[in-house]
Amino acid sequence: MSEFKFACPVCGQHITADSSTSGGQIECPTCFQKIVVPQAPASAETKFILSASQVSKPRPTATASETASRLNPLEPSRTRTSIPVATILLVLICAAGAFYLFRDQILPSRNRAAKKPAVGHEDGSASKSANPVPTNIVWSLDLTNAPFPDSIAAGGIRGSGFSCERATLEGGTLSLRQGKGWPPDLGVTILLPFRPGENFNGKTVEVAPGQAPPVPRVVLRWKDDQQQPAKQNIEGGYALKVAFGQPANGRMPGKIYLCLPDEAKSFVAGIFEAEIRKPKPGPPRPPKQKARPGFPG
Repeated sequence: MSEFKFACPVCGQHITADSSTSGGQIECPTCFQKIVVPQAPASAETKFILSASQVSKPRPTATASETASRLNPLEPSRTRTSIPVATILLVLICAAGAFYLFRDQILPSRNRAAKKPAVGHEDGSASKSANPVPTNIVWSLDLTNAPFPDSIAAGGIRGSGFSCERATLEGGTLSLRQGKGWPPDLGVTILLPFRPGENFNGKTVEVAPGQAPPVPRVVLRWKDDQQQPAKQNIEGGYALKVAFGQPANGRMPGKIYLCLPDEAKSFVAGIFEAEIRKPKPGPPRPPKQKARPGFPG
């Protein structure tokens, strides 16, 4: 009689038994389950480790993978190794997707820097305009060769790029402004000399820097950092040339060249088409009181 080894089908414990016990029942010394001792191998030199069967259950048939696992029990399972790798890849993909969806919240400082308005005013206030300051117009107080560009009136107001989006002519007040509402984001208003019943059809108004008063008052308009309206009155020392055309369909075409002596050297030049508005009526005058006759003495 010879000894051989077999494995417990429940806990895998290696058990040594005598060939005479083949087919009999024993109790596993580790898990205490009743098992059936397998048949002893024909050769005592075999390297295969047999597997017993549990009592009342058929003996399991070893597959090729199980046989290979028993031959080299220290080799890790490839299937088990692939599961953690797949889990890590899934976590990385989910993290990348979450970063893409919430990148604006994750990187707020970068977004604020991209949306921050450019500083274009000489007094340090932020520019409200995304328009560039034209470079094809040279600021000059000399009206001798004052150019009239064939483009929409544009320029620079307090260092910010200006483009005329709306123009109005009400009596003798010519306003060019940028922005949807009132007060405008940027604008310039010229109070031209105007008498009731007078019109500017085909007329040209020129004001030289050294012209003696009274001269038309010019008002620059903008919004400060708190979006509050601000303005600056300029009473003289500027160069102005306005040429009006012939009105049609309630609009007055014209051309303007204006250079101001403020610190930022504001200017506007180009063509415009102003909406003609009727002057607002002034406040009613109080009736004249008749002289009361004197009392006889």
